[in-house]
Amino acid sequence: MTPRRVVITGIGAFTPIGKSAPDFWNSLISGKSGAKTIERFDTTGFATTFAAYINDYDQSKYFDRREGRRLDDVQQYALIAAEEAILDSKIDLDAINKDRVAVIVGSGIGGMRTFYEQSVSFHEKGPRGVSPFFIPMLIPDLVPGHISIKYGFRGPNYCVVSACATGSNNIGAAYDAIRYGQTDMAITGGSEAPVTRVGITGFNALKAMSTRNDDPETASRPFDKDRDGFVLGEGSGIFFLEELEAAQKRGARIYGEIVGYGFSSDAYHITAPDPEGGGVMLAMNSALQSAGITPEDVDHINMHGTSTPLGDVAETNSIKKVFGDHAKKINLNSTKSMTGHTLGAAGAIESVASLLAIYHGLIPPTINIFNQDPECDLNYTANEAEARDITYALNNAFGFGGHNTTLVFKKYQD
Repeated sequence: MTPRRVVITGIGAFTPIGKSAPDFWNSLISGKSGAKTIERFDTTGFATTFAAYINDYDQSKYFDRREGRRLDDVQQYALIAAEEAILDSKIDLDAINKDRVAVIVGSGIGGMRTFYEQSVSFHEKGPRGVSPFFIPMLIPDLVPGHISIKYGFRGPNYCVVSACATGSNNIGAAYDAIRYGQTDMAITGGSEAPVTRVGITGFNALKAMSTRNDDPETASRPFDKDRDGFVLGEGSGIFFLEELEAAQKRGARIYGEIVGYGFSSDAYHITAPDPEGGGVMLAMNSALQSAGITPEDVDHINMHGTSTPLGDVAETNSIKKVFGDHAKKINLNSTKSMTGHTLGAAGAIESVASLLAIYHGLIPPTINIFNQDPECDLNYTANEAEARDITYALNNAFGFGGHNTTLVFKKYQD
């Protein structure tokens, strides 16, 4: 069959800088940081005492008491963002064939809070202290499972787990499912809730996170000479995808379309990026080829840009190798400067940012660039949003284990 065009007609976002897609977008373009001192639990003795987490979260606004107790935060965030995306699409759920709706949503880690709390309960109370909902609240595949059950979607239902590339891998899988006729619509994206005691201390043990405890809001500094590691974040980003002709037929608002992707592996190290950038370049080149475009067609790249000393330089150098002289003409950014690193949700949340940048013709800034690293010598849209008509935008997301993803989004043209 001829591959079908795939468009985005609904967006949901539940993030540290906005509990809805419009609030998220407004915070992005205004350069708002979501990092703050942790008040959720005691951080005495922690090397890092802050994170970009969702504060003032009252689950009773979204779930009844019984339901909330049976859902880990990672599942709650995904359900909230999925509901927003579905409502935003204005799809009539009673008029569609639910056998043809996929739910492909991932989490890089799953129910981390549940794992910690149930481990403590087992230690204190023994086997009887473990909840019968421990495993369903823990495993990543229950993130899409709960969405499928809530809405009765009976199409493909699964998750891809690839660390911080998870969200993008799931979007690519959903794109293919519609493109090649396996399904007609899809809920897709990523969710993560790692801001827990073991989440913070685990990444501290890797020496991966910023320890700028005296100034959390400026701690995430992608491409800045004084960056000292990433800021842990949490949240969910969800798309409602449709086959183009069906979306046109029902008069849906179309934010943009997905036109390609590239996936690759560094095959280098479990946590460090390949300094030569071979895997990252392969992902970007594959994405360009998949979309049928040239490097000169690209206007914007939402970079992985974690604010780590090695990662930002390696990604910058890979972009220069792939795009040549055109690299200096691209508006780059890292929205992790505001949201922190949301791990398995990163590719999805940043895809939302990329798509809305196309839709609004406005590129969110990379905040906290005070002293730009000479080795990071491209245009990172520093500190202030910039208007630009965008036809093609790329989103990069990379994960521990050497997973590399690049998604290609295009301005919708009938």
